[in-house]
Amino acid sequence: MTIADKVGESSSFGRSRSRSARGRAKALTEGTIPAYELTRLSLDQVAPTPLNPRRNFGSDEEKTRFGEELREAQLAACVAVTRDAYLKLWPEHEEQIGPDAQHVLINGERRFHSAVHVGLDKLDFVVRDDLAGSRQDFVDHLLAENLDREDFDVIERARGVEQLVAVCAEDGGDRGARTRAAQRLGKDRSWVTNQLALLTLPVEVQLLLSTNEISERDGRTLARHLKEHPDLTPAQLIAHLEGAKQSAEQEREEQQRMLEAGRQALAQTGSSSLLSADNKPPQSPASSASSTKEPSARPAQAIQMLSADNKVSAPPSGATEAGSEQAAQAPKQQAVGGRTAVAEGVPVPRGQQSSADGPPQTVTGVKFPYDDADRAATYLDERMNDEQFLKLVGILNTIAEHRWPSAAASRE
Repeated sequence: MTIADKVGESSSFGRSRSRSARGRAKALTEGTIPAYELTRLSLDQVAPTPLNPRRNFGSDEEKTRFGEELREAQLAACVAVTRDAYLKLWPEHEEQIGPDAQHVLINGERRFHSAVHVGLDKLDFVVRDDLAGSRQDFVDHLLAENLDREDFDVIERARGVEQLVAVCAEDGGDRGARTRAAQRLGKDRSWVTNQLALLTLPVEVQLLLSTNEISERDGRTLARHLKEHPDLTPAQLIAHLEGAKQSAEQEREEQQRMLEAGRQALAQTGSSSLLSADNKPPQSPASSASSTKEPSARPAQAIQMLSADNKVSAPPSGATEAGSEQAAQAPKQQAVGGRTAVAEGVPVPRGQQSSADGPPQTVTGVKFPYDDADRAATYLDERMNDEQFLKLVGILNTIAEHRWPSAAASRE
């Protein structure tokens, strides 16, 4: 035996001394030791719980790497309960944990398997029989450890949720079991329902979920489809998923195509169809230049502008006779197709037209170009986002289907 072995077995270094019950109670009161002390247990006296939903603890290479890290230093202790506390809850598991196991693992099974893989004899444990107060408490703590792990695949998580729902149903009945399980996990009841739905899928599809070849969202979609068509085979389910993805992609491409076609059509109309702030097409540079050379035309233009009450404003006191004659000749309103229109030639909306026995009604402010399809489309395209514009196109297509017969009849 080497000097290092002799030192390791001495009472000062390697051998742990147990406290008496009275000494432990005094130490806890004085705060000199934590409520749960670390204890080093032999791994051949510890058994993993059969309830752990986790099945994948890494490849042999990963276990070897993690086991060697544990040989150097164990940064987190495993958690276990005593054999008696565990069998009090699940006496039917006595044969599964074996006759030699004095403790049952509840937390740290990956550390346990990695240590066994590299030949370690012992690990640090914390014994917590208080976690075995009820079946719900035990499964809740067992699941909470793995719930948010990145390497905890969706099917393992769904199995854990299923176990928690089962023990909740044992204690309080099937009614409300999912709600109680959701409350323990801090989740919505719908989340629990979605997890259980994944377990209704065929094993072949579950394997694809476990290996991330299918996303959890796609898994929920397949579960809903399988509920409506329970006779489908795994191959048919996968074919349905691929077809749904292709249809969604084609729909997105069609929306983009329609949007691009609309933009190109609007670009072809030219800038002359764009509306200005007063709902008039902008003047060309040539016309603007000519207007600056003819100051006599300005009074007539000012007369045609509408005031806040939609009336033609009076000419300025210094206006010329020619300007006054032009203002008198400019009509205040026009009848266009049986509807009242403002001086610019833009009709008033149908809901604001004059009645047969009342005075004509006009609307102040910017007018929508109801009588010019190109200007109307440009006006909306500049003011609506892509989603709303495409939604409008769909609505107009639906309306057009109903108006085609009447339009064809009027042309005949």
